[in-house]
Amino acid sequence: MKDRKVIHFVTLGCSKNLVDSEHLMKQIELSGYKVTHNSDKISSGTVIVNTCGFIRDAKQESIDTILELAQAKIDGRIQGLYVMGCLSQLYKDELKNEIPEVDQFFGVNNFEEILKDIGIGYNRELLNERIQTTPKHFAYLKISEGCDRTCAFCSIPTIRGRHTSISIEILKAEAQKLADQGVKELIVIAQDITYYGLDIYKEQRLAALLKELVTIKDLEWIRLHYAYPHKFPQDVIRVMKENPKICRYLDIPFQHISDKVLKQMKRGNNRSQAVELIQQLRQELPGIALRTTMLVGHPGETEQDFNELLEFVKETKFDRLGVFPYSHEDHSYAFDHYQDEIPDEIKEARVEAIMQLQQEISAEINHSKIGKTLRVIIDQKESEYWIGRTEFDSPEVDNEVLIPISTDLKIGRFYDVKIINANEYDLLGELSDEN
Repeated sequence: MKDRKVIHFVTLGCSKNLVDSEHLMKQIELSGYKVTHNSDKISSGTVIVNTCGFIRDAKQESIDTILELAQAKIDGRIQGLYVMGCLSQLYKDELKNEIPEVDQFFGVNNFEEILKDIGIGYNRELLNERIQTTPKHFAYLKISEGCDRTCAFCSIPTIRGRHTSISIEILKAEAQKLADQGVKELIVIAQDITYYGLDIYKEQRLAALLKELVTIKDLEWIRLHYAYPHKFPQDVIRVMKENPKICRYLDIPFQHISDKVLKQMKRGNNRSQAVELIQQLRQELPGIALRTTMLVGHPGETEQDFNELLEFVKETKFDRLGVFPYSHEDHSYAFDHYQDEIPDEIKEARVEAIMQLQQEISAEINHSKIGKTLRVIIDQKESEYWIGRTEFDSPEVDNEVLIPISTDLKIGRFYDVKIINANEYDLLGELSDEN
């Protein structure tokens, strides 16, 4: 193995997987290997695939990727193939039998075993070290592993295990290192950021963590992803209100609004609590952009339940919204206790109805920004435009601001941009005279 000096990483799935890959890549690089990530040109060496196993489509993408690389090994184009992550955690034995070309399968928390198998010792002193695969100016900070929630549709607790928080001291040190390397925007992520601290501090400590992160001088934006609505910590709202570094943005998946469906989903909250939380967030944090996720076609969802959800989306006007059809996942409560009785065509029709409505809402919100000047960070340069984002938009999943390429801008820098036009999902801007 030692003569194979190139190791390619292929990361599938969510940003939490990405952080895992980044930490593992650094361990490997510092042991003398050349490391690449999601390269289009894999023609030698060894490949490590970090898989996703959350829903049906993600599983299929992971399997297709493994099969493609297994063929590359058969053809002699790569010499080694390892698989890690969520899919491997769930189906290790089945995958071993079906794809024998893979040298070894590992789960989600097997860093030491992976390194040992390729001839590298695990270095605990590198706990805060990682190879950043995102653009230099933003990075993800994963604050915990696993989940203690019991949502019926979700297999994450089975895959990732119980919620395990990382200490404030370790997270602050990692964030400081990222800032020292040029990160301006830190995106705080976990399966459930609002649960943070309950295991090691015996109380919710997200607010305490944020108070430490805002003291890091070179960080300009701190963004919060995946907050659970049930028992949302009130002190987080106060910290967001007091600290302009924390973006007026919150990703908070509500999943549904029908009390009956929420109970079936085992979400722990009800409609009135959700409405009250949304009203509080918008009242205490004026202008906040709320991103949410909805799940349609869950077992037990009737046409009446869906229409209630559709009306809720229409009334609430979320700034950002994603919707998914229910996927009957093994290793979930729903798989063992419910029948997946709603036809796929009905699920897809419900997805389409909500997305059509959200498209209209997004167009209305975006057009209201014409004439306003917003602070924008530049992410990349494309053929005719610089591509940027406001504090109300997260990378890859939200709206973008397009600025004509004729303007001389720099990636990773902030600019005041006047919005001159808009469509459903993008804003068109020009550099403000205030710069």
